[in-house]
Amino acid sequence: MANRHLSRSIVLQALFEWDVAGQHDEKATAIITRDVKEFAPGLADVSFIEELFKGIVAKRTEIDDIMVKAAPDWPLDKISPVDRNVLRVGLYELLFADRDEVPAKVAINEAIELAKTFGGETSGRFVNGVLGAVYKELGEPGKDATPAKKKIPEVPYEKMPIQHLGGAVVYAKNGKEVYLAFVHDVFGHWTLSKGKIPEGVDPKDGTIAKVKEEIGLNVEIKADLGNNEYIANDPEIGKLRKQVHYYMAESVFETLTLVKKPGLDDAKWFKLSDILELNFYNDILPIVTKAVTMLS
Repeated sequence: MANRHLSRSIVLQALFEWDVAGQHDEKATAIITRDVKEFAPGLADVSFIEELFKGIVAKRTEIDDIMVKAAPDWPLDKISPVDRNVLRVGLYELLFADRDEVPAKVAINEAIELAKTFGGETSGRFVNGVLGAVYKELGEPGKDATPAKKKIPEVPYEKMPIQHLGGAVVYAKNGKEVYLAFVHDVFGHWTLSKGKIPEGVDPKDGTIAKVKEEIGLNVEIKADLGNNEYIANDPEIGKLRKQVHYYMAESVFETLTLVKKPGLDDAKWFKLSDILELNFYNDILPIVTKAVTMLS
């Protein structure tokens, strides 16, 4: 573990040099080779350093987009170079590393320690805040894990617990134009307002309440758009099936008020004619397309 921490320190210093010198990818190997010789001359295995550095460089566009969305008050060029590159290390390991090799909590804690060591007085808190927001959006994987905790056994699909959610394609008329309301997440996608439906609550009533809670609109259910299902991981119970019942819901065209919620950073109205340019998740697109067809 000590070697891993040293390796991450070297990756951070190499990223700092690569970043401030103009992000020239062709110089990446030379930077790593030089920094290993200077800061860890006795380190025999440098594969972890090379893989981590090259992985971050390859994924930098996605990582930087997530960083900006998770810290909307801080444009990328306004984040200090040290903090910016500590976040690149932390976000890469949080999002793209093998969870069995680098658990989410380890990725976050290691980044915080790098920030405290190499950054300024507030660097540790800043890095903790950004990575914490992304961690919550991921569902807090490994939150309650302990070294002695046994692995949750795999269960077949048909025996997985089911969690019910409700969501809506919300539309409104403004003059002759029809608008749709979408929320935006920290991973760069526009999606539908949705939430967990408490047990025993009618799906329509639950969806109306969740839309009101998330974007501040009073809506009326107009049509059923069908169900969508995906598998998610819960740190307590393992894999579960999340079943989302989607509706078409009408609202008055008024200002959207996005609730302060980890993972969401914006909510906007879009003209019906403009939504083809938006970045949707693959499983959401058919629901939106069905609603647009009905509205058209």
